[in-house]
Amino acid sequence: MKVSGFTIVRNAIKYDYPVVEAITSILPLCDEMIVAVGKSEDDTLQLIGSINSPKIRIIETVWDESIRKDGKLLAIETNKAFSSVSQNADWAFYVQADEVLHEKFIPVVKEAMEKWKDDKRVDALLFNYTHFYGSYDYVADSRKWYRHEIRVIRNDKSISSWLDAISFRRNGNKLSVKTTDARIYHYGWVKSPAVQQEKQKSFHKMWHEDEWLKKNISAKFEFDYGNIDSLKKFTGTHPAVMSDRIGKKNWQFEHDPSVRNLSFRNRILFMIEQITGWRIGEYRNYKIV
Repeated sequence: MKVSGFTIVRNAIKYDYPVVEAITSILPLCDEMIVAVGKSEDDTLQLIGSINSPKIRIIETVWDESIRKDGKLLAIETNKAFSSVSQNADWAFYVQADEVLHEKFIPVVKEAMEKWKDDKRVDALLFNYTHFYGSYDYVADSRKWYRHEIRVIRNDKSISSWLDAISFRRNGNKLSVKTTDARIYHYGWVKSPAVQQEKQKSFHKMWHEDEWLKKNISAKFEFDYGNIDSLKKFTGTHPAVMSDRIGKKNWQFEHDPSVRNLSFRNRILFMIEQITGWRIGEYRNYKIV
């Protein structure tokens, strides 16, 4: 079984992406790792080149900043990386620059890839998600945060990145997936408030024109993490590759998890989900088989 990892990144240092941690977290599962590095305003290319692994294969790209609708630019860049995956790979493991796989799930993912490798009915593997917010101590748990997503896909070039690179489709059709017990830790909402604010300004340019940004993105120097609907305390362990980064955290964020900024309707839906595990009306980017 051959597995290729792939990801995209640009301005990783400027916006404090844990991309080195993301890449190294899945390297034990990969025979090669394709990293599409967009032309950056910092030393992102050198950062990726400093990863000490012969598995890393860098391709340099230039992002078309004129594409400012629905985050499609991210899918375009992701497809560039996927198209560079070796033809003889069985699976392709996609990790975003702010996502990390906990080492305890490496055997889980490997077992699933081996189990379903020859079953062509299975297009992809589905992962659980934990979304950290504000600091490494809190997890977002309201309905607006997706609970599952595809991250391992069959090396079939009829499959492509979907919408803003959140998932994958084949000719616009949902992929048939098998669930796994593996979990992706998403750290995109854990940055210093100043860096997060700058990242938001840049990120939303892939969705909106300048006029929208002026009206909807605060001109404040720091992002306000307090404007959140629901958080809970994180009680588990972080991936080992995150230990240095966590130790360097230089800001404070405290939140009372008992306080939830939810409408009456969402309070009822939240309560049902907490009791039963059922998220009513949950959107699925995939078909479980």
